[in-house]
Amino acid sequence: MPISVFDLFKVGVGPSSSHTVGPMQAACNFVAELEARELVEHTRRIEVELYGSLSATGIGHGTDHAVIMGLMGERPDQIDPDVIVPRIEALKSSGSLLLASRHDVAFDWQHDMRLLEESLPQHPNAMRLLAHGDDGELYSNTYYSVGGGFVIDETQAEEGQLDTDHTEIPYDFQTGDELLRMCHEHGLRISELMLENEKAWRSEAEIREGLLTIWAAMQACIKKGMEAEGVLPGGLNVKRRARNLHQRMLASKDDHSLIASTMSAMDWVNLYALAVNEENAAGGRMVTAPTNGAAGIIPAVLQYYMQFRQGACERDVVDFLLAAAAVGVLCKKNASISGAEVGCQGEVGSACSMAAAGLTEVMGGSVDQVENAAEIGLEHNLGLTCDPVGGLVQVPCIERNAIASVKAINAAQMALRGDGQHFISLDKVIRTMRDTGADMQEKYKETSKGGLAVSAIEC
Repeated sequence: MPISVFDLFKVGVGPSSSHTVGPMQAACNFVAELEARELVEHTRRIEVELYGSLSATGIGHGTDHAVIMGLMGERPDQIDPDVIVPRIEALKSSGSLLLASRHDVAFDWQHDMRLLEESLPQHPNAMRLLAHGDDGELYSNTYYSVGGGFVIDETQAEEGQLDTDHTEIPYDFQTGDELLRMCHEHGLRISELMLENEKAWRSEAEIREGLLTIWAAMQACIKKGMEAEGVLPGGLNVKRRARNLHQRMLASKDDHSLIASTMSAMDWVNLYALAVNEENAAGGRMVTAPTNGAAGIIPAVLQYYMQFRQGACERDVVDFLLAAAAVGVLCKKNASISGAEVGCQGEVGSACSMAAAGLTEVMGGSVDQVENAAEIGLEHNLGLTCDPVGGLVQVPCIERNAIASVKAINAAQMALRGDGQHFISLDKVIRTMRDTGADMQEKYKETSKGGLAVSAIEC
């Protein structure tokens, strides 16, 4: 399956790519099937069944709301986040759902929104949608949100498909070793190879424009996150910190402490990551990169580069995102970017690895150094569990993005100080992430039934 950079970087809404963006898209796909079968006007009632991780942490991740919005015809890349709560409240009050934005059907929230503890065999993020008519069931389908907003249905899952896109690309690498070999054989940098692959879908001008649009959305998210204040929704009463941190940084003078005098750039990196993930936790508009739970890392590192690197330009943005995407493709194809499947190593670990690769690329690193940086970034996130407190993408998720952003910069620096040769390859680390995820107990994979999620309750 070819994976585009625009598959990995998508504009959506918070707080989760797998629990919010994916389910909304799945519901949109379900409505499209109803439209194709001319069943919308014949539908009288809709049922939603959430399974596994979508059930366990679905309320905290807004899965229930996202599915309803998708059924109403809203798309994750176009919806205004501010309309979600009012429309859900209106639905609960009226018991009527506007299917496909035009046809009223009955929907009893207590009866028709079902959270089931069981898991389906294909993937822990599963949901089933059912449309009923006057004489019974009209159409149903099961969908799996496999991470990063990617969605497959039952037929695709049974056939082992991740997507229906069979576009032929010039450099169809499956492993890091193949990527390096192709780059060396054809004299291409990683960003250049990815650009050639992207041309199978769209023109170079469209690619560059699209990536700059993604970057603009990232910047807008950072800006909004730095301006907002108050308490994040969900009940944990987590206070936003980015705005106050930004104000203190603007007002502060050098106090001659080690951190302030020699590591002030770290404060900015932390600020950008916190801003993005606080905005994500609030259900705002942001970019899946490659997931929502890890959405702050790539924007923070890229903004750090653009702010502190003299001569940084839009071309660097494009090269950064293309190189980062190459690593995301490898993680997606050979392991997973889903926290429900392999834990947070698949989300924050992959994003850290991608950011390290992107930064090394624009800092002039060789192909081997870029691979080395990606390996360092991922290796030191192995075993990271996904244990969100209260099922919310807040604790430890927000701070975890800040820590991983700094780690990505350090990984790039270490790789740039070397010659690209190292002991463990990126391929081996990705396989280890996959195997570690398989060995990890389910309670540590986005169920909020273990780890910090339980410790916080005990305290």
